Amino acid sequence: MQEVILEDLGSVDYQVAWDYQTVIHQNIKECKISAIRAKQPYLAEHRLLLCEHNPVYTLGKSAKIEHLLASQAELEKNGVQSFKINRGGDITYHGPGQLTAYPIFDLDFFFHDVHKYVRLLEEIVIRVLARYNLLGKRLEGFTGVWIEDENGQRKLCAIGVHLSRWVTMHGLALNVNTDLKYFNNIIPCGIKEVGKTVSSISNELKVPVDMNELKEIFAEEFKNAFQIAYKKKELT
Repeated sequence: MQEVILEDLGSVDYQVAWDYQTVIHQNIKECKISAIRAKQPYLAEHRLLLCEHNPVYTLGKSAKIEHLLASQAELEKNGVQSFKINRGGDITYHGPGQLTAYPIFDLDFFFHDVHKYVRLLEEIVIRVLARYNLLGKRLEGFTGVWIEDENGQRKLCAIGVHLSRWVTMHGLALNVNTDLKYFNNIIPCGIKEVGKTVSSISNELKVPVDMNELKEIFAEEFKNAFQIAYKKKELT
């Protein structure tokens, strides 16, 4: 069973979290390469980072700039940042009330299947939503987790990952108590289809959600899905 360091960064600027991810990601890769060259045993120090970001739009490798509907001046006026980053996918929003999870894992110790990895992240969110009596589901052709009923299809979780030498970074963003007005300034994940919108757990339940409780539930379901043990667990 693989051991994982679980770390809660709390509320943090996107750049700070991205830089921190990058350092951990690079360290794991360097240790791995050194061990292979020296023909020595190697144990990866897998890590799971949880956080909430200050308002920011991130544009993945396949993002189209026209999917950002606000000008740079408007973003600055409203205190919203934007970054072009190296994960897959289009444009999305991160902000307060949203749980962002960054697994930095060496998949050499799990499986060599990116599709399986993304599906497993979706499964974790589906299990978390079930704990709140919400039926999360996948939609064919769309990455992430959705709610679907007579009122349409609403995306609650976006997923975008990056892998190098089978070491992962970036991850998922689950709307919990998120202020959904920020999604009005983008075409979320490039999805333009009529009837597909964005929602949050609190919006679906019509009550605020305790973020600390949700983090505990998420950490538990993540552990069960990946069949890991937490070497160190720090939740704020």
